[in-house]
Amino acid sequence: MDAEGWIKSVIRGLMCVSGIIGNHWLGFSALPKSRAHLKTNDILFVNLASSNLITNYLVDLPDMMDFTYNFLMGQMYCSVFNFCSDLSETSSIFTTLFITVFWHQKLVGSLKRGGAPVQMDNIRLVAALLAGSWIVAIAFSLPHIFLASKNNGNNTYFECLEDYPSLKAKQAYDLMYLVFANIIPIIGIFFASIQITVTLLQNQKRINSNTTAVTTGAKNTKITPAEPSVHSNQSSQEAVSYSNAVVPNPGQARSSSSSGSLLRAAKSVVTVATIFLICWVVHVILRLISTIQESSLIMELASYIGAAYTCIIPYIYLHGVKKFSCTCRG
Repeated sequence: MDAEGWIKSVIRGLMCVSGIIGNHWLGFSALPKSRAHLKTNDILFVNLASSNLITNYLVDLPDMMDFTYNFLMGQMYCSVFNFCSDLSETSSIFTTLFITVFWHQKLVGSLKRGGAPVQMDNIRLVAALLAGSWIVAIAFSLPHIFLASKNNGNNTYFECLEDYPSLKAKQAYDLMYLVFANIIPIIGIFFASIQITVTLLQNQKRINSNTTAVTTGAKNTKITPAEPSVHSNQSSQEAVSYSNAVVPNPGQARSSSSSGSLLRAAKSVVTVATIFLICWVVHVILRLISTIQESSLIMELASYIGAAYTCIIPYIYLHGVKKFSCTCRG
């Protein structure tokens, strides 16, 4: 292997190891202690981690080890590689869409409807959506098993190709896949993340307004020395009543803490959505270009972009749900 090949393998290896650690961490941290504690968010995170691990173990790892150089592994590798690549990609995209929509509903439900249950709190509904996404992913990935072929440039190296009946058939398949499994979910993620961002900004504006009002009221309040009077006992009782009204009770503290955790998680979802949109918009553009004009360089670049997403986003989600944090004390 030449220097360029070693550099590619090292980069792919680092991305693969990072993705494996992050997605295992995300999946295991989302597992509930018991069935009674099972939540929608846990199911979505486990499904996302599982989808990404398919890429890490069955796409990135074999690609890093160059199984296509081996004749015995090459024939099986081509079918598995092409199938798992699109299967994982499609499932990951749809799961990201569901997570974004779920947290938008939770954020709106918490800030505007007092924490009322939302539609996607229904575990059966989410399970049905995930099952549907896997069916779509399998349907789009199955043709790769039957169309996979190898091109042996010499006796030791084999390149994975796909043997379509015609160029128009390939273009039609690629276009359908990009529209239904990429573009439509990406549009949904974009609008949901925009709505989350708007809701967060409105909430921050409301908090700033309340803080300003409280500060202004405190400055305008004049404290005068108390004079002895027959009503001193009554004044003391009023002061106690006022202090009890100002000091939040444990229920209010828990509510504030819950809202803070929700806002933190929502911000992490927006961050993931932003990274997702950047990665997959570029990925879709490269796939469209490769549909018009085949290029191994473009396809390899698209593969790296997809792998970058799967190895970065687990850590952002973990940070959002307070499972991954770095505290530095100077």
